[in-house]
Amino acid sequence: MLEFPGSVDGPWSRYVTDPDDRGIGTVRYPRLVPKDEAAARKLKKRTLTNLYNERPTWLDLAHRKLDEAVFAAYGWDPDISDDDLLAHLLELNLARAAAEKGAS
Repeated sequence: MLEFPGSVDGPWSRYVTDPDDRGIGTVRYPRLVPKDEAAARKLKKRTLTNLYNERPTWLDLAHRKLDEAVFAAYGWDPDISDDDLLAHLLELNLARAAAEKGAS
């Protein structure tokens, strides 16, 4: 069992126990335990890095959908170049920093 702090409003909400008045409690998440040594070796290879490097089709599609949603949210052309994308992000970051500086 993995245990760590979590919120009833967060992604682990169904595993949160004993939340306080702010909704923060202990997440008790059932941990996978391999049934034998062969399963343990297979499970050990299941890392985020390996998953990302294998790049299964469903992960590529998820990345593409997320990229499309972000571009749509910002009103950017999905075919924007990396240089233009970075320029837009820098512009947004500088505007946000200036707004925060002006608010303090």
